[in-house]
Amino acid sequence: MWYYEKKLQYPVKVSTCNPMLAKFLVEQYGGADGELAAALRYLNQRYTIPDKVVGLLNDIGTEEFAHLEMIATMIYKLTKDATPEQLKQAGLGEHFVNHDRALFYHNAAGAPFTATYIQAKGDPIADLYEDIAAEEKARATYQWIIDMSDDPDLNDSLKFLREREIIHSQRFREAVEILKEERDQKKIF
Repeated sequence: MWYYEKKLQYPVKVSTCNPMLAKFLVEQYGGADGELAAALRYLNQRYTIPDKVVGLLNDIGTEEFAHLEMIATMIYKLTKDATPEQLKQAGLGEHFVNHDRALFYHNAAGAPFTATYIQAKGDPIADLYEDIAAEEKARATYQWIIDMSDDPDLNDSLKFLREREIIHSQRFREAVEILKEERDQKKIF
């Protein structure tokens, strides 16, 4: 079903070790509006979505895993040379004690990932509006992380991810209109 190319969707460069920035990025790794939640949401919703738009959910859900890989790479690069003291000062002390430098699905506040982040109503239009909201929340979060960052190399990758959220939101909006048109057509039996 998928073909894995052993490179990131977009290059990830990091100028300096910055555990605080890594802590912020953890939100996009294991938070409610992060890449894992989005990927699982879309790939789950595709089972109850009409055939006309099922491919869209599959494609975007798959792309979200590529974004998750980028975020993991960013976090790794931002923390790989950090001392335990630097991790502690950045608010990652508890993470370090439990996981060392291994990634773990939790949000920036340390709350573990939960399936309650994955919304699925079974109503295609309701689900697509949920997806639009999720993409817009992710876009906003990326912008706020960019605003907190002073790393131009990292910001380049973050801007790419922010723009992909905008594209996904637009595609979901188009899917809503397709389904509304279909719903409003007269049925002749």
